[in-house]
Amino acid sequence: MSLLERLADAHITAAAERGEFDDLPGAGKPLDLGDDLGVPAELRAGYRLLRNAGFVPPEIQARREIREIEDLLRMTRPDRPDETERLTRRLRWLETRLRESRRGRALLADPVYASVIRGRLAHGDDSRSR
Repeated sequence: MSLLERLADAHITAAAERGEFDDLPGAGKPLDLGDDLGVPAELRAGYRLLRNAGFVPPEIQARREIREIEDLLRMTRPDRPDETERLTRRLRWLETRLRESRRGRALLADPVYASVIRGRLAHGDDSRSR
């Protein structure tokens, strides 16, 4: 532990002993960490800061974009193969990027979703675009 960390801990401990934290909102109640359960410990503070600023983790954003592309593929017209191909390539790129990220692997742990993704990547086809 660095000198700065020890100094900060000493100040926090002294403030707690003086009772400076006793009347804070939510004092004595457990923290709601439900949102952070799937986030690795070393990323929680950063993700919480981003979430409070209105941002979401890149893996969540990628998953949202995957769903949007899947919806677009279902609505593409058969006479627009160039559009279908462009969307399919983007979908595969996002799925690969998601699969390669640490948190993305956790999101793919859902057996149904993961099997669909693995099937598409292994076979190289996308039945929704037809």
